[in-house]
Amino acid sequence: MVTILLTFQVLICRNYKGDVDMAEIDHFLPLLLQQEEEGLLSPAITRGNVHFLWIKHSNLYLVATTNKNSNAALVYAFLYKLVEVFTEYFKELEEESIQDNFVVVYELLDELMDFGFPQTTDSKILQEYITQEGNKLEVAKSKVPTTVTNAVSWRSEGIKYKKNEVFIDVIESINVLVNANGSVMSSDIVGSIKLKTMLSGMPELRLGLNDRVLFTLTGRDKGKSVAMEDVKFHQCVRLSRFENDRTISFIPPDGESELMSYRINTHVKPLIWIESVIERFSHSRVEIMVKGGKEFLMRAHFGLPSVENDEKEAKPPITVKFEIPYFTVSGIQVRYMKIIEKSGYQALPWVRYITQSGDYQLRTNS
Repeated sequence: MVTILLTFQVLICRNYKGDVDMAEIDHFLPLLLQQEEEGLLSPAITRGNVHFLWIKHSNLYLVATTNKNSNAALVYAFLYKLVEVFTEYFKELEEESIQDNFVVVYELLDELMDFGFPQTTDSKILQEYITQEGNKLEVAKSKVPTTVTNAVSWRSEGIKYKKNEVFIDVIESINVLVNANGSVMSSDIVGSIKLKTMLSGMPELRLGLNDRVLFTLTGRDKGKSVAMEDVKFHQCVRLSRFENDRTISFIPPDGESELMSYRINTHVKPLIWIESVIERFSHSRVEIMVKGGKEFLMRAHFGLPSVENDEKEAKPPITVKFEIPYFTVSGIQVRYMKIIEKSGYQALPWVRYITQSGDYQLRTNS
Protein backbone atom coordinates (compact mmCIF):
# COMPACT_ATOMS: atom_id res chain seq x y z
CA MET A 1 0.00 0.00 0.00
CA VAL A 2 1.32 3.47 -0.92
CA THR A 3 -0.04 6.56 0.82
CA ILE A 4 0.59 10.29 0.50
CA LEU A 5 -0.41 12.29 3.56
CA LEU A 6 0.03 15.55 5.42
CA THR A 7 0.74 15.79 9.14
CA PHE A 8 -2.98 15.79 9.83
CA GLN A 9 -4.76 14.01 6.98
CA VAL A 10 -4.41 11.35 4.30
CA LEU A 11 -4.42 12.91 0.82
CA ILE A 12 -4.35 9.82 -1.38
CA CYS A 13 -3.90 6.09 -0.90
CA ARG A 14 -3.50 3.07 -3.21
CA ASN A 15 -3.72 -0.48 -1.87
CA TYR A 16 -2.11 -2.73 -4.50
CA LYS A 17 -2.42 -6.19 -2.96
CA GLY A 18 -5.09 -5.79 -0.29
CA ASP A 19 -3.05 -7.65 2.33
CA VAL A 20 -2.72 -4.60 4.61
CA ASP A 21 -5.82 -3.06 6.15
CA MET A 22 -6.44 0.47 4.85
CA ALA A 23 -7.03 1.64 8.43
CA GLU A 24 -3.43 0.83 9.39
CA ILE A 25 -2.21 4.12 7.94
CA ASP A 26 -4.09 5.96 10.72
CA HIS A 27 -1.46 4.71 13.17
CA PHE A 28 1.50 6.08 11.21
CA LEU A 29 1.49 9.74 12.23
CA PRO A 30 0.96 9.11 15.97
CA LEU A 31 3.86 6.63 15.91
CA LEU A 32 6.01 9.11 13.98
CA LEU A 33 5.30 11.93 16.43
CA GLN A 34 6.02 9.62 19.36
CA GLN A 35 9.41 8.70 17.89
CA GLU A 36 10.24 12.37 17.27
CA GLU A 37 9.48 13.25 20.90
CA GLU A 38 11.66 10.38 22.13
CA GLY A 39 14.50 11.27 19.76
CA LEU A 40 14.35 7.82 18.16
CA LEU A 41 13.11 8.73 14.69
CA SER A 42 13.59 5.87 12.20
CA PRO A 43 12.95 5.58 8.43
CA ALA A 44 11.07 2.34 9.13
CA ILE A 45 8.36 2.11 11.79
CA THR A 46 6.76 -1.15 12.88
CA ARG A 47 3.40 -1.74 14.54
CA GLY A 48 2.59 -5.39 15.13
CA ASN A 49 3.32 -7.16 11.85
CA VAL A 50 2.88 -4.02 9.72
CA HIS A 51 5.90 -1.99 8.61
CA PHE A 52 5.74 1.67 7.54
CA LEU A 53 8.60 2.73 5.24
CA TRP A 54 8.45 6.47 4.66
CA ILE A 55 10.16 9.54 3.23
CA LYS A 56 9.32 13.23 3.58
CA HIS A 57 9.17 15.69 0.70
CA SER A 58 8.25 19.31 1.34
CA ASN A 59 5.22 19.13 3.66
CA LEU A 60 4.21 15.62 2.52
CA TYR A 61 4.93 12.13 3.81
CA LEU A 62 5.06 9.29 1.27
CA VAL A 63 4.52 5.98 3.04
CA ALA A 64 4.73 2.39 1.81
CA THR A 65 3.06 -0.19 4.02
CA THR A 66 3.85 -3.91 4.04
CA ASN A 67 3.37 -6.91 6.30
CA LYS A 68 6.14 -8.98 4.68
CA ASN A 69 9.94 -9.01 4.80
CA SER A 70 10.14 -6.75 1.75
CA ASN A 71 13.24 -5.40 0.01
CA ALA A 72 13.59 -2.08 1.85
CA ALA A 73 16.09 -0.63 -0.65
CA LEU A 74 13.65 -1.30 -3.51
CA VAL A 75 10.78 0.28 -1.54
CA TYR A 76 12.73 3.47 -0.85
CA ALA A 77 13.96 3.65 -4.44
CA PHE A 78 10.32 3.45 -5.55
CA LEU A 79 9.21 6.20 -3.14
CA TYR A 80 11.94 8.54 -4.40
CA LYS A 81 10.93 7.64 -7.96
CA LEU A 82 7.36 8.69 -7.09
CA VAL A 83 8.69 12.09 -6.03
CA GLU A 84 10.67 12.40 -9.27
CA VAL A 85 7.71 11.47 -11.50
CA PHE A 86 5.19 13.68 -9.68
CA THR A 87 7.63 16.60 -9.82
CA GLU A 88 8.03 16.08 -13.59
CA TYR A 89 4.25 16.22 -13.97
CA PHE A 90 3.28 18.96 -11.52
CA LYS A 91 6.54 21.03 -11.29
CA GLU A 92 6.11 21.14 -7.51
CA LEU A 93 5.04 18.21 -5.35
CA GLU A 94 2.94 19.61 -2.53
CA GLU A 95 -0.56 19.42 -1.08
CA GLU A 96 -2.13 21.63 -3.74
CA SER A 97 -0.67 19.71 -6.69
CA ILE A 98 -2.01 16.42 -5.29
CA GLN A 99 -5.47 17.84 -4.59
CA ASP A 100 -5.69 19.47 -8.03
CA ASN A 101 -4.67 16.32 -9.90
CA PHE A 102 -6.32 13.37 -8.15
CA VAL A 103 -7.24 11.64 -11.42
CA VAL A 104 -3.72 11.91 -12.85
CA VAL A 105 -2.14 10.81 -9.56
CA TYR A 106 -4.25 7.63 -9.45
CA GLU A 107 -3.46 6.95 -13.11
CA LEU A 108 0.24 7.29 -12.37
CA LEU A 109 0.09 5.09 -9.27
CA ASP A 110 -1.60 2.36 -11.31
CA GLU A 111 1.06 2.52 -14.04
CA LEU A 112 4.07 2.88 -11.77
CA MET A 113 3.24 -0.30 -9.87
CA ASP A 114 1.25 -3.45 -10.61
CA PHE A 115 0.17 -5.77 -7.77
CA GLY A 116 3.01 -4.58 -5.55
CA PHE A 117 5.76 -4.72 -8.20
CA PRO A 118 7.30 -1.62 -9.87
CA GLN A 119 6.36 -1.41 -13.54
CA THR A 120 6.82 1.65 -15.78
CA THR A 121 8.77 4.30 -13.85
CA ASP A 122 10.24 6.47 -16.62
CA SER A 123 8.44 9.84 -16.61
CA LYS A 124 9.15 10.48 -20.30
CA ILE A 125 7.39 7.25 -21.26
CA LEU A 126 4.51 7.83 -18.84
CA GLN A 127 3.90 11.27 -20.34
CA GLU A 128 3.17 9.65 -23.70
CA TYR A 129 -0.09 8.16 -22.51
CA ILE A 130 -0.90 9.79 -19.16
CA THR A 131 -1.34 13.52 -19.59
CA GLN A 132 -2.82 16.24 -17.43
CA GLU A 133 -5.61 16.94 -19.96
CA GLY A 134 -8.62 14.83 -19.07
CA ASN A 135 -9.75 14.29 -22.66
CA LYS A 136 -6.39 12.74 -23.56
CA LEU A 137 -6.66 10.26 -20.69
CA GLU A 138 -9.62 8.55 -22.32
CA VAL A 139 -7.89 8.33 -25.71
CA ALA A 140 -4.69 6.98 -24.22
CA LYS A 141 -6.40 3.97 -22.63
CA SER A 142 -7.08 2.44 -26.04
CA LYS A 143 -3.45 2.46 -27.16
CA VAL A 144 -0.47 1.71 -24.96
CA PRO A 145 2.90 2.90 -26.31
CA THR A 146 5.21 0.17 -27.53
CA THR A 147 7.80 1.38 -25.05
CA VAL A 148 5.82 -0.20 -22.21
CA THR A 149 6.34 -3.70 -23.62
CA ASN A 150 9.41 -2.97 -25.72
CA ALA A 151 12.89 -4.05 -24.67
CA VAL A 152 13.94 -0.40 -25.04
CA SER A 153 11.38 0.89 -22.54
CA TRP A 154 13.11 4.26 -22.06
CA ARG A 155 12.86 5.43 -25.70
CA SER A 156 9.95 5.81 -28.11
CA GLU A 157 10.04 4.78 -31.74
CA GLY A 158 9.64 7.23 -34.61
CA ILE A 159 11.57 10.14 -33.09
CA LYS A 160 12.67 12.64 -35.75
CA TYR A 161 14.92 15.71 -35.68
CA LYS A 162 15.94 18.05 -38.49
CA LYS A 163 19.42 18.31 -37.00
CA ASN A 164 20.86 15.33 -35.14
CA GLU A 165 23.02 16.26 -32.15
CA VAL A 166 24.04 14.93 -28.76
CA PHE A 167 25.42 17.13 -25.99
CA ILE A 168 27.68 15.55 -23.37
CA ASP A 169 28.32 17.25 -20.03
CA VAL A 170 31.09 15.83 -17.84
CA ILE A 171 30.51 17.37 -14.39
CA GLU A 172 32.76 16.76 -11.40
CA SER A 173 32.15 17.94 -7.83
CA ILE A 174 35.07 18.21 -5.41
CA ASN A 175 34.59 17.32 -1.75
CA VAL A 176 37.45 18.65 0.40
CA LEU A 177 37.95 19.15 4.12
CA VAL A 178 41.07 21.13 5.10
CA ASN A 179 42.09 21.56 8.74
CA ALA A 180 43.29 24.81 10.30
CA ASN A 181 46.93 23.90 9.65
CA GLY A 182 46.35 23.62 5.92
CA SER A 183 46.43 19.80 5.69
CA VAL A 184 43.82 18.01 3.61
CA MET A 185 41.91 15.70 5.97
CA SER A 186 39.62 14.12 3.40
CA SER A 187 38.93 14.55 -0.30
CA ASP A 188 37.25 12.82 -3.19
CA ILE A 189 35.67 13.56 -6.56
CA VAL A 190 32.08 12.72 -7.49
CA GLY A 191 31.41 12.85 -11.21
CA SER A 192 28.52 12.39 -13.61
CA ILE A 193 28.10 12.29 -17.37
CA LYS A 194 24.85 13.85 -18.52
CA LEU A 195 23.37 13.73 -22.00
CA LYS A 196 20.99 15.86 -23.98
CA THR A 197 20.11 13.64 -26.92
CA MET A 198 18.44 15.02 -30.04
CA LEU A 199 18.77 12.06 -32.40
CA SER A 200 16.32 10.57 -34.87
CA GLY A 201 15.34 6.92 -34.98
CA MET A 202 16.81 4.29 -32.67
CA PRO A 203 20.57 5.04 -32.66
CA GLU A 204 23.22 3.05 -30.84
CA LEU A 205 25.90 5.14 -29.12
CA ARG A 206 29.35 4.06 -27.99
CA LEU A 207 31.21 6.25 -25.55
CA GLY A 208 34.95 5.97 -24.96
CA LEU A 209 36.70 7.38 -21.87
CA ASN A 210 40.31 7.33 -20.71
CA ASP A 211 39.37 4.50 -18.35
CA ARG A 212 42.39 2.99 -16.57
CA VAL A 213 40.95 -0.54 -16.57
CA LEU A 214 40.37 -0.31 -20.34
CA PHE A 215 43.90 0.97 -20.92
CA THR A 216 45.27 -1.93 -18.87
CA LEU A 217 43.28 -4.45 -20.93
CA THR A 218 44.52 -2.97 -24.19
CA GLY A 219 48.11 -2.42 -23.04
CA ARG A 220 48.04 1.36 -23.46
CA ASP A 221 49.96 3.91 -21.43
CA LYS A 222 48.21 4.40 -18.08
CA GLY A 223 49.71 7.84 -17.44
CA LYS A 224 46.69 9.80 -18.70
CA SER A 225 44.01 7.39 -17.54
CA VAL A 226 41.51 7.65 -14.67
CA ALA A 227 40.50 4.93 -12.17
CA MET A 228 36.76 5.22 -11.53
CA GLU A 229 35.01 3.64 -8.54
CA ASP A 230 31.35 3.13 -7.61
CA VAL A 231 30.29 3.44 -11.25
CA LYS A 232 26.52 3.57 -11.71
CA PHE A 233 24.85 3.48 -15.14
CA HIS A 234 21.47 4.41 -16.57
CA GLN A 235 19.43 1.32 -17.42
CA CYS A 236 20.08 1.92 -21.13
CA VAL A 237 23.76 0.87 -20.85
CA ARG A 238 24.54 -2.74 -21.78
CA LEU A 239 26.20 -3.90 -18.57
CA SER A 240 27.39 -7.22 -19.98
CA ARG A 241 29.28 -5.38 -22.73
CA PHE A 242 30.88 -3.03 -20.22
CA GLU A 243 31.93 -5.91 -17.95
CA ASN A 244 33.51 -7.76 -20.88
CA ASP A 245 35.51 -5.03 -22.59
CA ARG A 246 34.66 -1.74 -20.77
CA THR A 247 32.71 -0.45 -23.79
CA ILE A 248 29.90 1.93 -22.83
CA SER A 249 27.30 0.95 -25.43
CA PHE A 250 23.67 2.11 -25.25
CA ILE A 251 20.52 3.29 -26.99
CA PRO A 252 19.96 6.66 -25.30
CA PRO A 253 16.75 8.11 -23.87
CA ASP A 254 15.43 11.08 -25.80
CA GLY A 255 16.17 14.46 -24.26
CA GLU A 256 18.03 14.94 -20.99
CA SER A 257 19.32 12.05 -18.88
CA GLU A 258 22.21 11.04 -16.64
CA LEU A 259 24.18 8.34 -18.41
CA MET A 260 26.48 7.45 -15.53
CA SER A 261 27.96 8.57 -12.23
CA TYR A 262 31.24 7.67 -10.59
CA ARG A 263 33.54 8.45 -7.68
CA ILE A 264 37.31 8.92 -7.63
CA ASN A 265 38.90 8.37 -4.24
CA THR A 266 42.10 10.36 -4.53
CA HIS A 267 44.06 13.07 -2.78
CA VAL A 268 42.85 16.39 -4.18
CA LYS A 269 44.94 19.52 -3.84
CA PRO A 270 42.61 22.41 -2.97
CA LEU A 271 41.83 24.45 -6.08
CA ILE A 272 40.80 27.50 -4.09
CA TRP A 273 42.57 28.52 -0.90
CA ILE A 274 41.14 30.97 1.63
CA GLU A 275 42.68 32.47 4.75
CA SER A 276 40.65 34.31 7.37
CA VAL A 277 41.58 36.47 10.34
CA ILE A 278 38.99 37.48 12.93
CA GLU A 279 39.94 40.28 15.35
CA ARG A 280 37.78 41.17 18.36
CA PHE A 281 38.68 44.66 19.53
CA SER A 282 35.98 45.12 22.17
CA HIS A 283 32.55 43.87 23.15
CA SER A 284 31.02 45.80 20.26
CA ARG A 285 33.49 45.54 17.38
CA VAL A 286 34.66 42.64 15.23
CA GLU A 287 36.75 42.78 12.05
CA ILE A 288 36.91 39.82 9.66
CA MET A 289 39.51 39.67 6.90
CA VAL A 290 39.17 36.99 4.22
CA LYS A 291 41.95 36.52 1.70
CA GLY A 292 41.68 34.29 -1.36
CA GLY A 293 45.06 33.55 -2.91
CA LYS A 294 46.62 36.58 -4.64
CA GLU A 295 43.52 37.66 -6.51
CA PHE A 296 40.94 38.86 -4.00
CA LEU A 297 40.94 40.44 -0.57
CA MET A 298 37.81 41.17 1.46
CA ARG A 299 37.72 43.06 4.75
CA ALA A 300 34.43 43.35 6.66
CA HIS A 301 33.73 45.48 9.74
CA PHE A 302 30.73 44.73 11.97
CA GLY A 303 29.37 47.03 14.65
CA LEU A 304 27.71 44.89 17.31
CA PRO A 305 25.63 45.60 20.42
CA SER A 306 27.64 45.45 23.63
CA VAL A 307 26.82 41.93 24.80
CA GLU A 308 29.06 39.62 26.77
CA ASN A 309 29.03 35.85 26.39
CA ASP A 310 30.90 33.60 28.79
CA GLU A 311 30.54 30.59 26.48
CA LYS A 312 33.39 29.74 24.13
CA GLU A 313 32.54 30.88 20.62
CA ALA A 314 32.27 28.29 17.88
CA LYS A 315 34.65 28.32 14.92
CA PRO A 316 32.60 27.31 11.89
CA PRO A 317 34.58 26.33 8.78
CA ILE A 318 34.62 28.45 5.63
CA THR A 319 32.42 26.93 2.94
CA VAL A 320 33.39 27.69 -0.65
CA LYS A 321 31.13 27.57 -3.73
CA PHE A 322 32.60 27.77 -7.22
CA GLU A 323 32.31 26.49 -10.80
CA ILE A 324 35.19 26.13 -13.29
CA PRO A 325 34.27 25.54 -16.96
CA TYR A 326 36.35 23.60 -19.50
CA PHE A 327 38.16 21.64 -16.78
CA THR A 328 37.93 18.37 -14.82
CA VAL A 329 40.15 17.93 -11.80
CA SER A 330 40.45 14.16 -12.31
CA GLY A 331 41.62 14.51 -15.92
CA ILE A 332 38.78 12.35 -17.28
CA GLN A 333 38.26 12.78 -21.03
CA VAL A 334 35.73 11.72 -23.63
CA ARG A 335 37.95 10.04 -26.21
CA TYR A 336 35.18 9.39 -28.71
CA MET A 337 31.42 9.18 -29.19
CA LYS A 338 30.30 6.92 -32.04
CA ILE A 339 26.72 7.25 -33.26
CA ILE A 340 25.37 4.32 -35.30
CA GLU A 341 21.91 4.42 -36.89
CA LYS A 342 20.53 2.26 -39.70
CA SER A 343 19.54 5.24 -41.84
CA GLY A 344 23.20 6.31 -41.84
CA TYR A 345 22.67 9.98 -40.97
CA GLN A 346 25.50 12.17 -39.72
CA ALA A 347 25.32 13.46 -36.16
CA LEU A 348 27.38 15.93 -34.16
CA PRO A 349 28.52 15.20 -30.58
CA TRP A 350 29.38 18.18 -28.36
CA VAL A 351 31.39 17.81 -25.13
CA ARG A 352 31.55 20.21 -22.19
CA TYR A 353 33.61 19.82 -19.00
CA ILE A 354 32.70 21.46 -15.68
CA THR A 355 34.31 21.28 -12.23
CA GLN A 356 32.29 22.58 -9.29
CA SER A 357 32.41 22.63 -5.53
CA GLY A 358 30.73 19.88 -3.58
CA ASP A 359 31.25 19.83 0.19
CA TYR A 360 34.27 22.15 0.12
CA GLN A 361 35.27 23.37 3.61
CA LEU A 362 38.33 25.00 5.17
CA ARG A 363 38.63 25.09 8.95
CA THR A 364 40.02 28.15 10.67
CA ASN A 365 41.94 28.96 13.87
CA SER A 366 40.31 32.34 14.31
